Amino acid sequence: MSFRLSARSRARLSGVHPALIAVVERAIARTSVDFMIVEGLRTPERQAVLVRAGASRTLKSRHLTGHAVDVAALVDGQVRWDWPLYGRIAEAFKTAALELKVPIVWGGDWRTLRDGPHFELDRGAFP
Repeated sequence: MSFRLSARSRARLSGVHPALIAVVERAIARTSVDFMIVEGLRTPERQAVLVRAGASRTLKSRHLTGHAVDVAALVDGQVRWDWPLYGRIAEAFKTAALELKVPIVWGGDWRTLRDGPHFELDRGAFP
């Protein structure tokens, strides 16, 4: 099954690094789970709000530079947060990144504060 990004998701990619946009576009075409872009580039003010709310632990997020995106799984048009869905989306992102030779990091692979919806460009290749 092949999915496409909505106009809203495309708008939320504004300011995101072109290499990450390419990974997102390749991933949506190959994923078995539809997804939308929840957030890409963030302002420092938005990041501070997320830290205060406990949704983030850093004021130095990769979102601030356009090097990260958050996605939400869509099942029958409804947002779902079931963890297994994000593993399937991550498979599509990782495969797309390998095909494009763009190193990425999935928040679901982190040892602490695992973040299934989060994908970012690897800091080593994209400082």
